[in-house]
Amino acid sequence: MQTEIFFEDFKPGQVFDLGSKTVTREEIIEFASEFDPQPFHLDDEAGKASLLGGLSASGWHTGALVMKLLADGLLSRTSSQGSNSIDKLSWLKPVFPGDTLSATATVIGTRDLRSRPDIGVVNFEISVRNQSRADVMRQIGPIFFGRRAAAVPGAENR
Repeated sequence: MQTEIFFEDFKPGQVFDLGSKTVTREEIIEFASEFDPQPFHLDDEAGKASLLGGLSASGWHTGALVMKLLADGLLSRTSSQGSNSIDKLSWLKPVFPGDTLSATATVIGTRDLRSRPDIGVVNFEISVRNQSRADVMRQIGPIFFGRRAAAVPGAENR
């Protein structure tokens, strides 16, 4: 896919719709079996007996699903150079089988990267809601983006 969005195109307050994904029971158990094998992520009865109130996705599973939405819904058409951190990550409500998660990424700030003049940093707040519009996850952190001038010769003179 062709790069359409560069560092210079991001402005505080911009909101990007990242799309949605319905989570299945099978996906929850498969992910938990490999990466977070706690009983409430693997078994319906253990989930009911837990603080979560039912079989629920691992927070790490939710984060991975959101990363896929972010990659497909925004990063695939940008000059993204990756990230070095997440400043804040909160799992606010359990994600249950059948929940449909929708995510948005809001630009909360931009800054130059002094050590690399060809790259800028965009700070995002990523919000994730279920089908009832309840917040289930929030993430704040930076993503590095290439500048247009670094990708397009002569662009610095435009």
